Amino acid sequence: MFQITLQYFPIDFDVAFLRIKQQYVHFIHYKIAFYIHVSFSVFSLFAGFTQFSKTIRRKHPKIHRIFGWIYLISILLFAAPSGLIIGYYANGGFWSQLAFCLLAIGWFWFTLRAFWAIKQKDYQKHQIFMIRSFALTLSAITLRLWKYLIVLAFQPRPMDVYQIVAWLGWVLNLIIAEIIILKYIKK
Repeated sequence: MFQITLQYFPIDFDVAFLRIKQQYVHFIHYKIAFYIHVSFSVFSLFAGFTQFSKTIRRKHPKIHRIFGWIYLISILLFAAPSGLIIGYYANGGFWSQLAFCLLAIGWFWFTLRAFWAIKQKDYQKHQIFMIRSFALTLSAITLRLWKYLIVLAFQPRPMDVYQIVAWLGWVLNLIIAEIIILKYIKK
C-alpha cells in the first residue's frame, strides 16, 4: 500500500488511479480529499497492524497508546472524512458510491466508538470496535485483492468489477470481524 501511495508523489494528477478520474481532478475539494485520503490511510494501516499485538499491548503499553492515537487521528480527522468525499465520486455509479460512502461512515463510526469505549475504560467494547474498525481499514487491501482475483477468473468489464469490489472489499471483512468477535471476544 505504501508503494501504491508513493506513485502519487510528487503530486501528479495524471498517474495511476487518477488517470480514470480526470473528470474530477479539476475540483479542488476532490484533489485535496484524494491526497489526504491516500496519505493518512497508509498511517492507519500501519498503526492498526500494531494494535493487535499482545506483546506490544502488554510489554509496551506506551507504544500501543502512541500508535493507537496515530490510528485514531489519521482515521477520524483525515482518512474517513476524505474517504466520504471521494466516495461520492466513486466509479461504477450509485451503488459503488453508496458502498464507499457507507464504508467511510462505518469506518469513522467504529473508530469513534472504540475511542469512546477506551475513554470509559471498557476494554472489551474497545477491542470489539477496534476489530470492526480495522476490518474496514483492511478494505484497502482486500478491495485490491478481490479486484485482481475477479479479473483473473472472469475478465468482466472494468465498471462491473468496480461495483462488485466496492461492496466485497469491506462487507466480507466486516462479516469476518463479527465472526472473530463472537468466537473469541464475547464469551
